[in-house]
Amino acid sequence: MSRLKRKEYEASLEPLQRELVELARWIAAEGKRVVVVMEGRDSAGKGGAITAIRQHLNPRQVRTVALAKPTEREAGQWYFQRYVEHLPTAGEMVLFDRSWYNRAGVEQVMGYTTQEQVDAFLKAVPRFEDMLVDDGIILLKYWLCCDQEKQEERFAERREDPLKGWKLSPIYVKAREQYNAYTKARETMLAATHTKAAPWTLVDFNDQKVGRLTLIRNLLDRIPDHIVTEEPVDLPPLTGKPSTESFSVVKPLKDFAD
Repeated sequence: MSRLKRKEYEASLEPLQRELVELARWIAAEGKRVVVVMEGRDSAGKGGAITAIRQHLNPRQVRTVALAKPTEREAGQWYFQRYVEHLPTAGEMVLFDRSWYNRAGVEQVMGYTTQEQVDAFLKAVPRFEDMLVDDGIILLKYWLCCDQEKQEERFAERREDPLKGWKLSPIYVKAREQYNAYTKARETMLAATHTKAAPWTLVDFNDQKVGRLTLIRNLLDRIPDHIVTEEPVDLPPLTGKPSTESFSVVKPLKDFAD
């Protein structure tokens, strides 16, 4: 059972989301580029955290990137190439639901890549991220922490809930047995890529509601002084009576009925 009730969570989330709206306005006004990397175990809560961040933001300005398995063409490219094309332009924020760190995590643990490729990746990442930061991108990297007992609870919930069944795949089932291997891979990854220019931030997501609040608060605190004064939009009264919809070609559907 969550330590934070739904009403308490929503009451705490609302002011943070108001700050996120202000942050997005500042990003647009200043032409900033923000990249947020969300990593963690299967079922840790990456998708829910991203939804909480984006809920009240312009989807054309704040985008989520969740790439599928690379195509044959992408597999033959420079490893970072398919991620580069999704980086933000001026005035945008991009949230990566998993990222280039797939190579140090799922690809390594599940045997989809060689140790030589992993070693080369870990050597290249700090240089790659240095280039992003040196070019002015604000790069925030989060790892969502989740104990195996909690992970098992969430897998069971996905199995029983038809609305969440798509989140449970044979790969996830197979990965359940690799919890300790993922821990080892993560620690190796952190040792190689937790740098001054692009540090990692770990957030406890055993309670997902608390985890979301903690992560969003940290994100906002990492980008201080993001208030933009904006003139309110004037909304004068209509010059006549409000019009009602009229249809001459196609009629709307009948209202939904139980």
